[in-house]
Amino acid sequence: MHFGLLPVDKAADCILAHSLRGAGFAFKKGRRLSSEDIAVLRAAGIAEIVAARLEAGDVHEDAAATELAAALCGAKLTASASFTGRCNLLVADRGVLVAERARIDAFNLVDESITLATLTPYDLVEPHQMAATIKIIPFAVTRSAIDACLAVARDGDPLLSVAPLAARKVGLVQTHLRSTKQSILDKTRDVMDRRLASLGCPAAVERRCPHDSAAVARELTALAAEGCDILLMSGASAIVDRRDVLPAALEAAGGTVDHFGMPVDPGNLMLLGTLEGRPVVGLPGCARSPKVNGFDWVLQRLVAGLSVAPADIMRLGAGGLLKEIASRPLPRAEAVEAAGTAHTAPRAPRIAAIVLAAGQSRRMGAVNKLLASVDGKPMVSHVMESLQASQARPLAVVTGHDYAAVEAVLPKNGFTLTHNPDYASGLSSSLRRGLAALPEGPEGVPVDGVLVCLGDMPRVSPAVINRLIAAFNPTEGRAICVPTWQGKRGNPVLFARRFFAEMQEIAGDTGARALIGEHAEVVCEVPMDDDAVLLDIDTPEALAALGGAAVR
Repeated sequence: MHFGLLPVDKAADCILAHSLRGAGFAFKKGRRLSSEDIAVLRAAGIAEIVAARLEAGDVHEDAAATELAAALCGAKLTASASFTGRCNLLVADRGVLVAERARIDAFNLVDESITLATLTPYDLVEPHQMAATIKIIPFAVTRSAIDACLAVARDGDPLLSVAPLAARKVGLVQTHLRSTKQSILDKTRDVMDRRLASLGCPAAVERRCPHDSAAVARELTALAAEGCDILLMSGASAIVDRRDVLPAALEAAGGTVDHFGMPVDPGNLMLLGTLEGRPVVGLPGCARSPKVNGFDWVLQRLVAGLSVAPADIMRLGAGGLLKEIASRPLPRAEAVEAAGTAHTAPRAPRIAAIVLAAGQSRRMGAVNKLLASVDGKPMVSHVMESLQASQARPLAVVTGHDYAAVEAVLPKNGFTLTHNPDYASGLSSSLRRGLAALPEGPEGVPVDGVLVCLGDMPRVSPAVINRLIAAFNPTEGRAICVPTWQGKRGNPVLFARRFFAEMQEIAGDTGARALIGEHAEVVCEVPMDDDAVLLDIDTPEALAALGGAAVR
């Protein structure tokens, strides 16, 4: 890749290295300059620019990130669209992140231009959370560097995946001495049940017995016979040796003691064993508390169906000092009162979408364009299918003119439907209705932005929508994302939540596009691969050119 100062006349199809602004234009860095752009720069009196020109063997940053993400992405992870050389891997289901530190290091050691950042291996992760991000540092990277990284990514199982949690049946044996208070045992059981509930498991099947090896062995055997997937032992006295009461009980029941001791504090005195193929954990005393300790890390893996070997335990020392870490996340039962104090994990932006389907189709004549047949189905159905296949959630549809007929061809579920009786006053009234109808995002969290979609753009694909979402990053000055084709702006447009109040104040038929000019400093143009973002079908001629058929 050539990078440096270039004459403007020789910069067509090059990538702009630094943003440029002038009278009537604002070109952001990373823009691939068209011949029209060159004419604008020349007219502005700009003779030279700093730009990058790809050469043979170079791969554009977005294409490189997309290819690498596909190789890295294992079960229960999805890749976002790539933008500015970044592709995020997002969690699909709640579970435990499976990642191999050595291979992550090997991947990052290939070339400085290719980077992979992940959450800590075996972290508990939630849907929509960002598990990893790939970032290509320059505007392009060599094919050889990509191939070397692919070799690392494909050497064995997928480098990154999520092991989903499952509702495991857990047995708990608690022992007591003469001096043991029943309230202590009750509290331990309640704390354990909350811990299990936070992982999607039912309450533990509990047995209590004297602090005696033979008695504990009998209870372990009984719980195994009941089909418990995981067995836990909580002693009235802490385990201090492999030959102590609880380890001896496990061996008396026919099990094995695989490991004792853990380089995590709190949690040092944890025992790990097996009985008839199921894991058995001798609990450290700190497990009586709801605060996070080393046992939580082991329990999460077991509930996710992951094996835990002695070497896995022994590798937990780095980061294993938990006592002084105020930001350690609490179990869900404790998290409410500490809301706002814990570290917030990175996540994908929550982007809603509004489909404006209330217009009168005046330019189409007597035909309602939204019902016109395109490839055998109503035009508005194409729009809904693309949105439902995209990362946008939640969805809202606003109807108005001919609303009964339009609603009849919409999908049966997956969106909020609202009617705008004032549709004749202009598009802005429908936009206000749509914003008011939007439910909160997933898990009740407010959305970060909204895509304003037109019901007469049947060729806009899920990939277009996902690429706009990938581009969205208000902290980096990309709060309004506009799709483009060969330098021309189209639809749909993504607006950050901060503009919702202004969108509510817009009147007439201009919609939210007026905000683009008013906030040019945070507008990001997102180039697309085809002209679908320019094709709104509002005349019989446009419909005929598309190959559609009118429905009267």
